[in-house]
Amino acid sequence: MALVPCQVLRAAILLSYCSILCNYKAIDMPAHQTYGGSWKFLTFIDLVIQAVFFGICVLTDLSSLLTKGNDSQEQERQLKKLIALRDWVMAVLAFPVGVFVVTMFWSIYIYDRELVYPKLLDNFIPAWLNHGMHTTVLPFVLIEMRTTHHQYPSRSCGLAAVCTFAVGYILWVCWIHHVTGVWVYPLLEHLSPSVKIIFFAAVTIIINIFYLVGEVLNNYIWDTQK
Repeated sequence: MALVPCQVLRAAILLSYCSILCNYKAIDMPAHQTYGGSWKFLTFIDLVIQAVFFGICVLTDLSSLLTKGNDSQEQERQLKKLIALRDWVMAVLAFPVGVFVVTMFWSIYIYDRELVYPKLLDNFIPAWLNHGMHTTVLPFVLIEMRTTHHQYPSRSCGLAAVCTFAVGYILWVCWIHHVTGVWVYPLLEHLSPSVKIIFFAAVTIIINIFYLVGEVLNNYIWDTQK
């Protein structure tokens, strides 16, 4: 019986992300019309990751209910693959990227919002949508970690995947600057080339740290070592 509330909760979170994405894409913002569109912003990429992840969670829950009491080995095998995919996305993308977006955004915002979220954006993005993109991601992913045990991959494979994502996004940001001559984030305009390298390296290290935090937190909550 405890599974039903979790299913409803995941479905509600998935619907909230779909609503946030639809409202964000409906905004007529100049940045959406430039090279890369919404995909140049890590916030948007993270929203897609979270929506896909919770979509997989809902699909896993539905599959689990449909196969409950069924002796089909093929269905059981497919369900295990779906669970493995859900756990991998949680470990490598949903948790580290989600926590990184929330912590980095609000840290820089508090220091100087013009470096990451210029006041001009208030004319396009309402406050509730801003919090939907940059705040609720953290409690949602923590709720998921608390309600469901996720099997993490080996540490080396997990860190390699996180590094691949981080480096891939950094290269994407650099490519956009190469094409347009404008950095995606105003913060980068104020950094010298050498400081940019240090900043990108620090970003990669931080997101790897968040991966490790997720692994430790998952083990602590579910006491897997014991």
